[in-house]
Parts: sequence; structure tokens; C-alpha cells
Amino acid sequence: MIEAVGLTKRYGDKTAVYNLSFQVRPGAVTGFLGPNGSGKSTTMRMILGLDNPTAGSVTICGHPYRRLPNAARQVGALLDAKAVHGGRSARNHLLSLAQLSGIPARRVDEVLGVVGLQDVAKRRSKGFSLGMGQRLGIAAALLGDPQVLLFDEPVNGLDPEGILWVRNLMKALAAEGRTVFVSSHLMSEMALTADHLIVIGRGQLLADMSVQDFIAANSAGFARVRTPDTEPQQREKLTAALIEAGGQVLPEQDGALRVTGLVLPRISDIAHEHDVRLWELSPHQASLEEAYMRMTQGAVDYRSTIDQKAGLQQPLPPGAEPPMPVPGQGQPGWYAPPPPQQGGQPFTPPQGRPGPYGAPQAPAAPGAAPANPYAQPAPAPQAPPQPAPAQPTAPPAAAPQAPAPAAAPSAEPTTAQSEDAR
Repeated sequence: MIEAVGLTKRYGDKTAVYNLSFQVRPGAVTGFLGPNGSGKSTTMRMILGLDNPTAGSVTICGHPYRRLPNAARQVGALLDAKAVHGGRSARNHLLSLAQLSGIPARRVDEVLGVVGLQDVAKRRSKGFSLGMGQRLGIAAALLGDPQVLLFDEPVNGLDPEGILWVRNLMKALAAEGRTVFVSSHLMSEMALTADHLIVIGRGQLLADMSVQDFIAANSAGFARVRTPDTEPQQREKLTAALIEAGGQVLPEQDGALRVTGLVLPRISDIAHEHDVRLWELSPHQASLEEAYMRMTQGAVDYRSTIDQKAGLQQPLPPGAEPPMPVPGQGQPGWYAPPPPQQGGQPFTPPQGRPGPYGAPQAPAAPGAAPANPYAQPAPAPQAPPQPAPAQPTAPPAAAPQAPAPAAAPSAEPTTAQSEDAR
């Protein structure tokens, strides 16, 4: 088990982690979530004794990491898959780690087979792809067959088959009673892998609960109700009855009703009392990603200068619980609304926002393809060159006349010559 009590870490005047307390219990996959810069990596480094806390303490099985006997055989970790000598082969890298920790050499071949690198064990690691490097890092974490495992972004660079393999590996390790602590930014994968969540923001604890409880506490669930399509009057009658009973009803595009404020059994009873047939009555809950976005909305340090959610921030739907507050912050409240056809407000992009090169960007015409923000602006058309106006010029100066050449003798006799001849 991992236990942190009042964990605090400061770098000069910057506080990376503040008064953080939590437990990571064995037998479950615990997800470690938080925005960039929230202190996740710093916390993991303090767990592994790589950084000293400014205040507080963190222990593994009741002892600080540095005081564990043969810690490499009790704790395995993947923090940086690139921390490998590129000139070594995968097998030699693992073999050197095994020799330092007194692990039998046969274990190296075992973990290479577990992570699927047995065919490239003799290749130098500098030629590995990102996904292969991740597999090698996981093999190093498993080398000592430890009971406590920490993984920082273990599926980074893996293909879908590799992601599925990591998911099944994490679950299998937890099923064996090991402590598995996983940091990731892939919410969809955490929803499928983790049993418990620890969420931090700006170095402070935001949530410590199961995945199901986290989603329920940070999202507005609703019931989807549908009546026969051929009986619109039945739908109208049910809508009026649900509103009268205190529910909030929004029509959806396909004719169904989105109902909040009433539980499913109550909706069923109301439909029965008013003799309305139901074709569908199903609960719907937000995804982990939506719940996470609402939870951490006020705890994000790094934002784009162009807010992609501009114009989408709306108040919570009627009957929805407000999100959990962020310590030291006001109530966040971003809620992804339904599309305009289902009662949501249409999204109007800001007009005249700066383009990628500083010039105002005109809104796209309806139906036109979206502009490429990285395209260089086309050069402005140039008019054909006009001929320069003629300049008045002075008459050229008379050139000096050369003496006329002597006349060549003519083949025809002149008049004087003819007379002399006579």
C-alpha cells in the first residue's frame, strides 16, 4: 500500500504539491489524474524517493522507499521509458538491472516474453519505436516481480493492440493482490482500466473515490423516455404529466424525451397512471471525460489563447447538481450542452477573432470548407505593368559631315566627253 500524509513540495516560490494525503490500496487499479502541471509526476518522484518532500511524508508498505530492503524487488516503476542507454540491447539493459538487484538472469527472458519483445531482445534500444520503448520500460518495472507498481503514461505510443494488452495486464496484476498506481491523460482508457481514482489539481487533492462515484458526483444523469412514434399525442400527454410531477423535460431530435429530476421508477409509474405506452425508458450517465472536465475546469494552469469551448459554457440543466469545488477556486461549471435540435443553445463562433498570423479572420461562408489555419496567405493580385510615359527628348545634335567621297567613274560617258569625242 502507498500512503501519503500532508505531502508538500516547493521549488523556490512555486508550490508543486500542497498538503496532499491519499492511500493507494492493493487489489485495485488506482488511476492518478490531473491536468498538466498539477503535480502528478512530482508526487510519483517523491513516492520513489527521487525528490525529497518539503513537508509531509509518503511511505510504501509502511516505510519510505529509500529504507525498503532491496527496493527494486518490492517496487517497480515506469516514469520515463527513454531512460535507457541507447547502445545497449533490450536484453543487456534488463540484465544489468537484474544484476544490480540480485535478480536471476532467467527472469530477464521471462519479462521479455511477457511484454512481447523476445524477438528483438538483441537489438539496440536506440532503434526502438516509441511503443517498443514503452514495452521495455514495463518489462523493467516487472523485473523484480514487485507487489507495488507505478506507471506514468504506460500506453503512450502503443497501438490499439498494445493498449488492450496493457489494460489486461494492469487488471491481472491487481487481481493478484498487487498495488497498481497508474497516471494517464486518456480518460476513455482510465474508465475501462481503473477501479479507483485520485484526482489532483494545482497540487491539491480534488477527489479520492471510485470511478462510478466520481462520474455520478460530477455529471448530470438523465432518463431517456420514448413513446410510440405514431402517437404524438401520447408524448405530449406524458410530457405534461412529467413536468407536473416536478421533472424537467427536453425533446430530442429522434422524438425521445430527456428527463431530469425524476428517477426511473417514478417515470414508469407516471406513464402507467396516464395510460401511456413506453417504447424506451433507460438511464444515461456522462462519461469519465465529461466528469473530469467539469471537476478540473478551475484547476488548469495552461490554456490555449483561443478557447475551444468559447460560446459553449451554459448553466447546468434544471435539477443537476453543481460540480465539486476546486480548493481555492470558485465553482467551475462547464457543461457540454445538448445540440440545438435538442434544446441546447447554438454555438456562435466569435466574430473577427485573430487569425493565425494576427490578421482578423473573416467567418466562413455557409457550406464552405473550413479554412486551413496554417495556410500561408495567397499573394494579392497585381495589375499588369503599365508602360512608362514618353519623355520629350531634344533633337539630336548634328553630327559633323564627313567629306563626300570622290565620285566613282561612271561606265556611261558624260555629255562633255561625248562632245570632245566628236
